[in-house]
Amino acid sequence: MMRSIFLLLIPVLAAGCAAMSTQSESRALETTLVAYANAVRWGDFEQALAFVDPETLKAHPLSSIDMERYKQVKVAAYTEQPPVPAGAHEVRQIVQMSLVNINTQTERSIVDKQLWRYDEKTKHWHLVSGLPDIVQH
Repeated sequence: MMRSIFLLLIPVLAAGCAAMSTQSESRALETTLVAYANAVRWGDFEQALAFVDPETLKAHPLSSIDMERYKQVKVAAYTEQPPVPAGAHEVRQIVQMSLVNINTQTERSIVDKQLWRYDEKTKHWHLVSGLPDIVQH
């Protein structure tokens, strides 16, 4: 009798664990997106760089010139759309950014198309698409 009750509970427990995993993944995404947005809004691109996927950085390393370009702009606006699922453990987010060149005081807008991927081993979300392309026209 106990064994049959236990066998009936296994699928329920498994479903509960999966839901809990998805819930913690969602909370981690929300926390990550807020922290990343705050870093970018404050113009702290060095801190924002910590969110970029290590494999992306390995494939596309940023030079000191690239980092100097980020120091030449101030973020005047950062307006994000809600994240949209893009696959298993992936989301896409579109962000409209207004940047002000600190030397010329000219403002321009860019669109940052972000791809985020969840690493189940480390339980962290990583920005696969890299930092915003601030030289786009």
